[in-house]
Amino acid sequence: MPTRRRRSSALPAPALRLAFFGTPDFAVPTLERLLAGRHPVVAVVSQPDRPRGRGRRLEPSPVAAVALRSGLPLLRPERVGDAEVEHSLRELALDLGVVVAFGQFLPRRIRELPRLGYLVNGHASLLPRWRGAAPIARAILAGDARTGISVMRVEREMDAGPVALVRELAIGPEEDAGALTTRLAELCADAIAQALDAIAASTASWTEQDPAGASFAPKLGPEEMRLEWREPAAALVRRVRAFAPSPGAWTELDGERLRILAARAEAGPADDTPGSVRRQALPGPDAQRRSILRIATGDGWLVPLRVQRAGGRELDVDAFLRGREIPDGARLG
Repeated sequence: MPTRRRRSSALPAPALRLAFFGTPDFAVPTLERLLAGRHPVVAVVSQPDRPRGRGRRLEPSPVAAVALRSGLPLLRPERVGDAEVEHSLRELALDLGVVVAFGQFLPRRIRELPRLGYLVNGHASLLPRWRGAAPIARAILAGDARTGISVMRVEREMDAGPVALVRELAIGPEEDAGALTTRLAELCADAIAQALDAIAASTASWTEQDPAGASFAPKLGPEEMRLEWREPAAALVRRVRAFAPSPGAWTELDGERLRILAARAEAGPADDTPGSVRRQALPGPDAQRRSILRIATGDGWLVPLRVQRAGGRELDVDAFLRGREIPDGARLG
Protein backbone atom coordinates (compact mmCIF):
# COMPACT_ATOMS: atom_id res chain seq x y z
CA MET A 1 0.00 0.00 0.00
CA PRO A 2 1.58 3.37 -1.02
CA THR A 3 2.77 5.57 1.80
CA ARG A 4 1.19 8.99 2.02
CA ARG A 5 3.52 11.96 2.32
CA ARG A 6 2.99 13.95 5.45
CA ARG A 7 2.42 17.65 4.91
CA SER A 8 4.94 19.95 6.50
CA SER A 9 3.60 21.69 9.57
CA ALA A 10 5.94 24.67 8.99
CA LEU A 11 4.00 27.81 8.22
CA PRO A 12 5.22 30.20 5.49
CA ALA A 13 6.98 33.31 6.72
CA PRO A 14 4.56 36.22 7.14
CA ALA A 15 4.44 38.87 4.46
CA LEU A 16 6.05 42.22 5.20
CA ARG A 17 4.21 45.51 4.87
CA LEU A 18 6.56 47.72 2.85
CA ALA A 19 7.13 51.35 2.03
CA PHE A 20 9.18 51.87 -1.13
CA PHE A 21 11.54 54.86 -1.42
CA GLY A 22 12.79 55.51 -4.97
CA THR A 23 12.88 58.04 -7.79
CA PRO A 24 14.56 57.30 -11.16
CA ASP A 25 14.09 54.66 -13.86
CA PHE A 26 16.70 52.49 -12.13
CA ALA A 27 14.28 51.90 -9.23
CA VAL A 28 11.25 51.00 -11.36
CA PRO A 29 12.01 47.27 -11.93
CA THR A 30 12.34 46.73 -8.18
CA LEU A 31 9.04 48.45 -7.44
CA GLU A 32 7.30 46.49 -10.19
CA ARG A 33 8.76 43.23 -8.86
CA LEU A 34 7.52 44.03 -5.37
CA LEU A 35 4.05 44.88 -6.67
CA ALA A 36 3.91 41.44 -8.28
CA GLY A 37 5.20 39.68 -5.17
CA ARG A 38 3.79 38.58 -1.83
CA HIS A 39 5.02 41.47 0.31
CA PRO A 40 2.46 44.31 0.01
CA VAL A 41 3.72 47.78 -0.87
CA VAL A 42 1.46 50.05 1.17
CA ALA A 43 3.12 53.38 0.29
CA VAL A 44 5.62 54.88 -2.15
CA VAL A 45 7.87 57.83 -1.34
CA SER A 46 9.53 59.65 -4.24
CA GLN A 47 11.03 63.01 -5.10
CA PRO A 48 8.63 65.87 -5.94
CA ASP A 49 7.54 66.46 -9.53
CA ARG A 50 10.28 68.15 -11.55
CA PRO A 51 10.44 69.91 -14.96
CA ARG A 52 11.16 67.26 -17.59
CA GLY A 53 11.39 66.94 -21.35
CA ARG A 54 11.78 69.65 -23.94
CA GLY A 55 8.75 71.52 -22.71
CA ARG A 56 10.10 71.49 -19.13
CA ARG A 57 6.66 70.69 -17.78
CA LEU A 58 6.28 69.40 -14.23
CA GLU A 59 6.06 65.62 -14.35
CA PRO A 60 6.21 62.87 -11.73
CA SER A 61 9.38 60.84 -11.31
CA PRO A 62 9.42 57.39 -12.99
CA VAL A 63 8.75 55.72 -9.63
CA ALA A 64 5.94 58.15 -8.80
CA ALA A 65 4.38 57.45 -12.20
CA VAL A 66 4.25 53.71 -11.41
CA ALA A 67 2.67 54.45 -8.03
CA LEU A 68 0.03 56.68 -9.61
CA ARG A 69 -0.84 54.04 -12.23
CA SER A 70 -1.08 51.41 -9.51
CA GLY A 71 -3.26 53.50 -7.21
CA LEU A 72 -0.74 53.36 -4.36
CA PRO A 73 -0.54 55.97 -1.61
CA LEU A 74 2.20 58.34 -2.79
CA LEU A 75 4.27 60.86 -0.86
CA ARG A 76 6.40 63.38 -2.79
CA PRO A 77 8.09 65.48 -0.10
CA GLU A 78 10.81 68.06 -0.58
CA ARG A 79 12.19 66.74 2.71
CA VAL A 80 11.43 63.19 3.72
CA GLY A 81 12.16 64.03 7.35
CA ASP A 82 9.24 66.46 7.67
CA ALA A 83 6.84 65.70 10.50
CA GLU A 84 3.85 65.14 8.22
CA VAL A 85 5.78 62.50 6.25
CA GLU A 86 6.74 60.70 9.44
CA HIS A 87 3.13 60.83 10.66
CA SER A 88 1.80 59.43 7.36
CA LEU A 89 4.26 56.54 7.42
CA ARG A 90 3.59 55.69 11.07
CA GLU A 91 -0.12 55.33 10.36
CA LEU A 92 0.65 52.56 7.84
CA ALA A 93 2.07 50.10 10.41
CA LEU A 94 5.10 49.33 8.26
CA ASP A 95 7.25 46.28 8.83
CA LEU A 96 10.13 47.44 6.61
CA GLY A 97 11.18 50.07 4.10
CA VAL A 98 12.97 49.42 0.79
CA VAL A 99 15.20 52.11 -0.72
CA VAL A 100 16.49 52.17 -4.31
CA ALA A 101 18.05 55.38 -5.64
CA PHE A 102 15.77 57.64 -3.62
CA GLY A 103 17.99 60.72 -3.67
CA GLN A 104 17.43 62.27 -0.23
CA PHE A 105 19.09 61.78 3.14
CA LEU A 106 16.94 59.58 5.37
CA PRO A 107 17.00 60.79 9.00
CA ARG A 108 17.10 58.36 11.89
CA ARG A 109 13.43 58.72 12.81
CA ILE A 110 12.51 57.57 9.28
CA ARG A 111 15.18 54.84 9.14
CA GLU A 112 14.01 53.31 12.41
CA LEU A 113 10.27 53.86 11.93
CA PRO A 114 9.24 50.37 10.61
CA ARG A 115 8.48 47.54 13.05
CA LEU A 116 11.81 45.83 12.28
CA GLY A 117 13.63 49.06 13.02
CA TYR A 118 15.44 49.64 9.74
CA LEU A 119 15.30 50.18 5.98
CA VAL A 120 17.15 48.15 3.33
CA ASN A 121 18.81 49.64 0.27
CA GLY A 122 19.73 48.10 -3.09
CA HIS A 123 23.03 49.78 -4.07
CA ALA A 124 24.64 49.31 -7.50
CA SER A 125 28.14 48.25 -6.46
CA LEU A 126 30.08 45.56 -4.65
CA LEU A 127 30.27 47.30 -1.30
CA PRO A 128 32.39 48.66 0.27
CA ARG A 129 33.68 49.60 -3.20
CA TRP A 130 31.99 52.63 -4.75
CA ARG A 131 29.86 54.06 -1.99
CA GLY A 132 28.03 57.13 -3.21
CA ALA A 133 25.95 58.68 -5.95
CA ALA A 134 27.60 57.41 -9.15
CA PRO A 135 28.80 53.82 -8.64
CA ILE A 136 28.05 52.60 -12.17
CA ALA A 137 29.99 55.29 -14.02
CA ARG A 138 32.85 55.14 -11.49
CA ALA A 139 33.21 51.39 -11.99
CA ILE A 140 33.49 51.87 -15.76
CA LEU A 141 35.92 54.78 -15.42
CA ALA A 142 38.15 52.68 -13.17
CA GLY A 143 38.18 49.76 -15.59
CA ASP A 144 36.49 47.36 -13.13
CA ALA A 145 35.78 43.93 -14.59
CA ARG A 146 32.84 43.20 -12.27
CA THR A 147 30.15 45.04 -10.36
CA GLY A 148 26.81 44.11 -8.86
CA ILE A 149 24.12 44.87 -6.29
CA SER A 150 24.58 44.98 -2.53
CA VAL A 151 21.51 44.86 -0.28
CA MET A 152 22.37 46.63 2.97
CA ARG A 153 20.79 48.29 5.97
CA VAL A 154 20.50 52.06 5.69
CA GLU A 155 22.56 53.93 8.26
CA ARG A 156 23.63 57.52 8.76
CA GLU A 157 26.94 57.08 6.93
CA MET A 158 26.32 56.81 3.19
CA ASP A 159 26.17 53.21 1.93
CA ALA A 160 28.10 51.96 4.98
CA GLY A 161 25.53 49.66 6.62
CA PRO A 162 25.90 45.89 7.05
CA VAL A 163 25.22 43.82 3.94
CA ALA A 164 22.77 40.92 3.74
CA LEU A 165 23.15 39.88 0.11
CA VAL A 166 25.44 40.54 -2.87
CA ARG A 167 24.72 39.67 -6.50
CA GLU A 168 27.52 40.08 -9.05
CA LEU A 169 27.81 40.45 -12.82
CA ALA A 170 30.61 41.03 -15.31
CA ILE A 171 30.97 44.41 -17.03
CA GLY A 172 31.15 43.90 -20.79
CA PRO A 173 34.36 45.19 -22.40
CA GLU A 174 32.35 47.54 -24.64
CA GLU A 175 29.34 48.06 -22.34
CA ASP A 176 28.33 51.65 -21.68
CA ALA A 177 26.67 53.07 -18.58
CA GLY A 178 23.20 52.96 -20.12
CA ALA A 179 23.34 49.24 -20.90
CA LEU A 180 24.98 48.39 -17.58
CA THR A 181 22.39 50.42 -15.67
CA THR A 182 19.57 48.46 -17.32
CA ARG A 183 21.13 45.13 -16.36
CA LEU A 184 21.85 46.25 -12.81
CA ALA A 185 18.29 47.52 -12.36
CA GLU A 186 16.94 44.05 -13.15
CA LEU A 187 19.54 42.45 -10.88
CA CYS A 188 18.51 44.84 -8.10
CA ALA A 189 14.90 43.69 -8.39
CA ASP A 190 16.02 40.06 -8.02
CA ALA A 191 18.34 40.83 -5.10
CA ILE A 192 15.76 42.85 -3.15
CA ALA A 193 13.09 40.17 -3.62
CA GLN A 194 15.48 37.47 -2.38
CA ALA A 195 16.62 39.57 0.58
CA LEU A 196 13.04 40.36 1.66
CA ASP A 197 12.12 36.67 1.73
CA ALA A 198 15.17 35.98 3.91
CA ILE A 199 14.29 38.86 6.25
CA ALA A 200 10.69 37.67 6.52
CA ALA A 201 11.91 34.16 7.37
CA SER A 202 14.48 35.51 9.89
CA THR A 203 17.29 33.84 7.93
CA ALA A 204 19.06 36.98 6.66
CA SER A 205 22.69 37.18 7.75
CA TRP A 206 24.23 40.65 8.01
CA THR A 207 27.95 41.26 7.41
CA GLU A 208 29.64 44.46 8.48
CA GLN A 209 31.59 46.27 5.74
CA ASP A 210 35.36 46.60 6.00
CA PRO A 211 36.04 50.37 6.08
CA ALA A 212 39.60 49.75 4.88
CA GLY A 213 38.23 48.55 1.52
CA ALA A 214 35.90 51.50 0.99
CA SER A 215 36.11 53.66 -2.11
CA PHE A 216 33.79 56.48 -3.03
CA ALA A 217 31.71 57.37 -6.07
CA PRO A 218 30.89 61.07 -5.90
CA LYS A 219 28.37 62.64 -8.25
CA LEU A 220 29.77 63.18 -11.74
CA GLY A 221 30.86 66.72 -12.54
CA PRO A 222 30.50 68.46 -15.91
CA GLU A 223 34.27 68.90 -16.21
CA GLU A 224 34.66 65.09 -16.23
CA MET A 225 32.67 64.80 -19.47
CA ARG A 226 35.26 66.69 -21.51
CA LEU A 227 37.77 64.47 -23.33
CA GLU A 228 41.36 65.44 -22.60
CA TRP A 229 43.36 64.09 -25.50
CA ARG A 230 46.59 63.87 -23.51
CA GLU A 231 45.09 60.89 -21.67
CA PRO A 232 45.69 57.34 -23.02
CA ALA A 233 43.19 56.07 -25.57
CA ALA A 234 42.02 53.23 -23.29
CA ALA A 235 41.14 55.71 -20.51
CA LEU A 236 39.32 57.96 -22.97
CA VAL A 237 37.23 55.05 -24.25
CA ARG A 238 36.23 54.25 -20.67
CA ARG A 239 35.21 57.89 -20.26
CA VAL A 240 33.06 57.66 -23.40
CA ARG A 241 31.39 54.50 -22.06
CA ALA A 242 30.86 55.96 -18.59
CA PHE A 243 28.90 58.94 -19.96
CA ALA A 244 26.96 57.18 -22.73
CA PRO A 245 24.25 57.50 -23.79
CA SER A 246 23.65 60.60 -21.67
CA PRO A 247 24.97 63.20 -21.04
CA GLY A 248 27.80 62.06 -23.32
CA ALA A 249 31.53 62.70 -23.28
CA TRP A 250 32.46 65.59 -25.55
CA THR A 251 35.15 67.50 -27.32
CA GLU A 252 35.10 70.58 -29.57
CA LEU A 253 35.25 70.79 -33.35
CA ASP A 254 35.60 74.28 -34.82
CA GLY A 255 34.28 75.78 -31.58
CA GLU A 256 31.21 73.54 -31.54
CA ARG A 257 30.60 70.78 -29.03
CA LEU A 258 30.81 67.27 -30.47
CA ARG A 259 29.63 64.36 -28.33
CA ILE A 260 31.34 61.00 -28.78
CA LEU A 261 28.92 58.27 -27.72
CA ALA A 262 30.84 55.12 -28.68
CA ALA A 263 34.50 54.56 -29.49
CA ARG A 264 37.27 52.00 -29.47
CA ALA A 265 40.95 52.26 -28.66
CA GLU A 266 43.64 51.40 -31.17
CA ALA A 267 47.18 50.64 -30.09
CA GLY A 268 50.19 52.02 -31.84
CA PRO A 269 52.36 55.12 -31.76
CA ALA A 270 50.37 58.33 -32.09
CA ASP A 271 53.10 60.63 -33.34
CA ASP A 272 50.68 63.52 -33.93
CA THR A 273 49.74 66.14 -31.35
CA PRO A 274 46.99 64.81 -29.04
CA GLY A 275 43.62 65.72 -30.53
CA SER A 276 44.85 65.64 -34.12
CA VAL A 277 42.57 63.84 -36.57
CA ARG A 278 43.59 61.32 -39.20
CA ARG A 279 40.83 60.49 -41.66
CA GLN A 280 40.98 57.06 -43.27
CA ALA A 281 38.94 55.51 -46.09
CA LEU A 282 38.28 51.81 -45.63
CA PRO A 283 38.85 49.47 -48.61
CA GLY A 284 35.87 48.84 -50.88
CA PRO A 285 34.17 49.99 -54.10
CA ASP A 286 34.00 53.77 -54.41
CA ALA A 287 30.20 53.77 -54.13
CA GLN A 288 30.39 51.89 -50.83
CA ARG A 289 33.59 53.30 -49.39
CA ARG A 290 33.35 54.15 -45.73
CA SER A 291 35.43 56.59 -43.72
CA ILE A 292 36.66 56.45 -40.16
CA LEU A 293 38.45 58.92 -37.93
CA ARG A 294 41.49 58.19 -35.82
CA ILE A 295 42.27 60.74 -33.09
CA ALA A 296 45.75 60.95 -31.59
CA THR A 297 45.88 60.62 -27.81
CA GLY A 298 48.57 60.53 -25.17
CA ASP A 299 48.99 56.81 -25.84
CA GLY A 300 47.43 55.24 -28.92
CA TRP A 301 44.47 56.30 -31.04
CA LEU A 302 40.81 56.76 -30.27
CA VAL A 303 38.45 55.70 -33.07
CA PRO A 304 34.95 57.24 -32.68
CA LEU A 305 32.07 54.98 -33.70
CA ARG A 306 29.00 57.15 -32.95
CA VAL A 307 28.93 60.93 -32.60
CA GLN A 308 26.44 63.77 -32.22
CA ARG A 309 26.88 67.46 -32.90
CA ALA A 310 25.04 70.09 -30.88
CA GLY A 311 21.36 70.05 -31.86
CA GLY A 312 21.88 67.12 -34.24
CA ARG A 313 21.04 63.43 -34.30
CA GLU A 314 23.26 60.63 -33.09
CA LEU A 315 25.04 59.19 -36.14
CA ASP A 316 27.58 56.56 -37.06
CA VAL A 317 30.84 58.27 -37.90
CA ASP A 318 30.60 57.35 -41.58
CA ALA A 319 27.15 58.98 -41.89
CA PHE A 320 28.38 62.01 -39.93
CA LEU A 321 31.35 62.47 -42.27
CA ARG A 322 29.10 62.42 -45.33
CA GLY A 323 27.41 65.56 -44.02
CA ARG A 324 30.34 67.28 -42.31
CA GLU A 325 33.83 67.58 -43.73
CA ILE A 326 36.64 67.05 -41.20
CA PRO A 327 39.94 67.49 -43.01
CA ASP A 328 42.94 65.34 -42.27
CA GLY A 329 45.04 67.05 -39.59
CA ALA A 330 42.15 68.93 -37.96
CA ARG A 331 42.43 69.46 -34.21
CA LEU A 332 39.75 68.58 -31.65
CA GLY A 333 39.44 70.19 -28.26
